[in-house]
Amino acid sequence: MALDYLRDPTAIYRQSFATIREETDLTGLSSNEAAIATRVMHACGMTDAVSDLAFYGDVANATRSALSAGRPLFTDVEMVRAAIMTRHLPSTCDVICHLNNEATPGLAKELGTTRSAAAVSLWRDQLEGSIIVIGNAPTALFALLELIDAGGPRPAALFAFPVGFVGAVESKEELVSNPRGLNFATLKGRRGGSAIAAAAFNATLIGARDQ
Repeated sequence: MALDYLRDPTAIYRQSFATIREETDLTGLSSNEAAIATRVMHACGMTDAVSDLAFYGDVANATRSALSAGRPLFTDVEMVRAAIMTRHLPSTCDVICHLNNEATPGLAKELGTTRSAAAVSLWRDQLEGSIIVIGNAPTALFALLELIDAGGPRPAALFAFPVGFVGAVESKEELVSNPRGLNFATLKGRRGGSAIAAAAFNATLIGARDQ
């Protein structure tokens, strides 16, 4: 006997976003921020996540300008890269993850840090005006902020969604308390992850509604 559940993908998406609208108040957010918030909530299934979202600058339009200029997109882990909707990206945009670069393990050992953080140093030559999407490692966010504080290149847009029990809260608090003039979106607290980070970025490509 077939189980009774909704099968139509269009109806599933429509009902999902209707539920988000019913359970949240996006007043005070710009249309771009509301699109990001909606996608984040859709990715994690938690409408209360909107209360922990923080924005600085205009991350959506900064992202679009960077894409139009042919700037690369860097991710901290392969899972984030896999979740990016590349079909909506300009053909000139490279999506780069150096986590498994052959130089990364040795660099991590030399620096005494994680591979994710060590990989950030490999972004340097292309970092200026780029887009960063962090969805796993707090150490990657810390490393990026340290690089910028040391006078390094500055990305155009940052989606900062590291997750976990060690460093996630602290790395995002550092970003929120000292934005450094960066255009960013982040989710305060322990929550984050690859799916949420990619969803926030994808919202700048397609908005809140699936296409």
